[in-house]
Amino acid sequence: MNHSQPTSDPNPRGETAKPERAPAVLDHSRKLAAAAAAAAIANKAVDVLVLDVCEQTALFDYFVIATGASRRQLHAISSEIDDELQKRLGDSRMGIEGYEDSHWIVLDYGSIVIHLFDEETRGYYDLESLWADARVVPLAELGLNETGISSNPPS
Repeated sequence: MNHSQPTSDPNPRGETAKPERAPAVLDHSRKLAAAAAAAAIANKAVDVLVLDVCEQTALFDYFVIATGASRRQLHAISSEIDDELQKRLGDSRMGIEGYEDSHWIVLDYGSIVIHLFDEETRGYYDLESLWADARVVPLAELGLNETGISSNPPS
């Protein structure tokens, strides 16, 4: 009996392969991210950014990052995103952090995470640099523009 190990290791560094996500799951995550970004834009958030983090983590698919000018505005953005994702798209929020303090509100929808910052806190944490390997999803690719929903959403 030959009990020798194979001569070539397909994964020589011992890295764990990331599980493949089903296209339907990714499509749903993308719709959630687009709806969250649209709600943020509609509520006058600035510097709205959508990051595709599928290749960086197995935990979630997209980050939506936006900046608000005040506690009141961050609350309004958060509420509008919740209404949009829960009522219109039927998704359930898994958690929320930072709502009371309101410098950084995190809405966890499982496959997407929405980060709402005031300007100073966004600059301090600089998630864009921390997740620099993530792909920035252009708003136009989601059927959006800087002022809201585009007249020509992608099919």
